[in-house]
Amino acid sequence: MTAYQRKIFAIIASAWLVDQVDVALLTFLLGSIVVAFDLTPTQAGQLAAMTFAGQLAGNILAGTASDRFGRKMVFQVTMIVWGLASLAAAAAWSLTALMVCRFLIGVGVGGEAPVAQAMVSEIVPANVRGKYIAFMEGFWAIGYVLSGAISYFILPYLGWRWAFVVVGLLSGVVLLVRRAMPESPRWLADHGRHAEADAVMTMMEAEVMRRSGKPLPPVPHLAAAAIPTPHQNPIATLFSPEYRLRTVMAFGMWFFALIGFFGINSWIAVLLKEKGFSIVGSVGFVTLITIGGIPGFFTAALSLEKIGRKVTTAAFLICSAVAAYFYGNAVDQTTLFITGFIMQFFMFGMWSCLYAYTPELYPTRARSTGAGFASAFGRIGAILGPMIVPVLVQNYGPAVAFQVGAGGFLIAAMLVVTLGVETRGMVLENVSH
Repeated sequence: MTAYQRKIFAIIASAWLVDQVDVALLTFLLGSIVVAFDLTPTQAGQLAAMTFAGQLAGNILAGTASDRFGRKMVFQVTMIVWGLASLAAAAAWSLTALMVCRFLIGVGVGGEAPVAQAMVSEIVPANVRGKYIAFMEGFWAIGYVLSGAISYFILPYLGWRWAFVVVGLLSGVVLLVRRAMPESPRWLADHGRHAEADAVMTMMEAEVMRRSGKPLPPVPHLAAAAIPTPHQNPIATLFSPEYRLRTVMAFGMWFFALIGFFGINSWIAVLLKEKGFSIVGSVGFVTLITIGGIPGFFTAALSLEKIGRKVTTAAFLICSAVAAYFYGNAVDQTTLFITGFIMQFFMFGMWSCLYAYTPELYPTRARSTGAGFASAFGRIGAILGPMIVPVLVQNYGPAVAFQVGAGGFLIAAMLVVTLGVETRGMVLENVSH
C-alpha cells in the first residue's frame, strides 16, 4: 500500500462523501420545504421515501451496468445523474417535480455504492482491503455533518433551493477529480481487453515503485480465474451453484440488517418523547449518542482485518441486537444515553462490515452486480421497516420497534454464521473459488 493507492482511494471516497451530503440534505431542509409547498405529514413522508426508492433502482441498474460496461464510466455517470438532479431540485416548482428530483438523486447515489465497493476491492491490496472499504463507509458520517453545516449557513440567508445548488456544484468538482482514476485492470482482463489491462497495471506498478522507492514484492500464488460459461450474465452468476449460498446470505443479511436499522431509527424520537424529551432536546440527544458511531466505524475497520470478515460482521450484528433491546427498555435518561451510545457504536460499525464483506463474495464479472442487488434488498428492508413497525407500535408501544430491530439484526447474524465464508487477507481471485 503506497501513496498511489491512497490517492485512488481518496478520489473514490471523495465521491462517497459528497453524495452522502446530498442524501442527508433533505433531513435539514425538510422543514423549510414543508412550509414552501404546504405539505401534509403524509406528503412529507412520501418525499423522504423517494430517495430510498431511487437508491433501490440505482443499486440494481448501476451495479449491473458496471459489470458490463466498466467501473470508471458508470461511476462517472452516477455522479452526473445526481449532480444534475440536485441542481434541478433547486428549481422544483411543485411537490411532484421535487419528488422526481429526489428519486433521481437516489438513483445516482444508490448507483455509486456498488461501483465504489467494487473499485476499492479491486485496487487496494488484499491485506488492507476490508479496512479501507470500512473507512470509506465512515465518510458518510462526515458527509452528514457537512450537509448540516451547508444547511446551517445557507438556509437562513439564501433559502433551501441554494443548498441544492451548492451540492450540485460540488458534484462537478468531484467529477473533474475523477478523471485521474484508472479503469479496474481486473475488469479489463475479465472482459478480454488484455492489452488495456496490461497498460493500466504497468502504469500502476511504475507509480508504486516510484512512490515506495523499492522494487515490487513477489507476485503471490493465485488460483486460476474462473471462466464464465458462454452467455452467462452477472445475474446468472449470482445464482449459479458456486455462489448461490453466498447470494442467499448476502441478500438476507442486507435485508434484515436494514429492517433493523431503519425500523429503529424511525422511532428513536418517538421513544425519547415518551421519556420526557422535548423536540429540540431529542435532536440534541440523538446527535450526542450518534457520536458513538464514529469509534464504531474505526473499531469495525480494524477488526475486519485482525479478526476476520465473518466473525466481525456477525459480532457487530449480535451486539447491535442486544444494545437495541436494552435501549428500547431503558427506564431512565442515564440508561437511555449509555445504551444509545453503545447501540450507535455497533450499528455504525455494522454498516462498515456490510460494505466491506459483500463485494468480496463474488468474482470480477459479477462483483458490482452482487453488491448492487444485495444493497437493493437492503433498501427494500429500509422501506418495509418503518412501515411495519408503526402497526406494532400502535398496539404495543414504542419499545416494540427496538425489539423488531433486534430481531432483524439477529436473523442477519444467523445467516452470516451459517452461510458466510471467510475472505480476510485473500486475493480476490482466490476468494472467488
